[in-house]
Amino acid sequence: MPGQLETRLKKSATRSMTIEIKPGDIVRLRKAHPCGSYEWEVVKVGADIGLKCLKCQRRVLLERGVFERRVKEFVSKSD
Repeated sequence: MPGQLETRLKKSATRSMTIEIKPGDIVRLRKAHPCGSYEWEVVKVGADIGLKCLKCQRRVLLERGVFERRVKEFVSKSD
């Protein structure tokens, strides 16, 4: 039992870390959009993250947790 409790605590500790995101950041996600692009611009930050595809200009909203799992890397950060 103690091993399970420690595992749960470690998992919950990693989930509470948030990525610093600002509007204007360009991110690369793990899976391609149907248009073929991997790169997105952050347009809204809050409980949901608003993204705009840089190839087809499509806008989507992702929950913060989903966004943090799907992001692969930051291509550029806004100042």
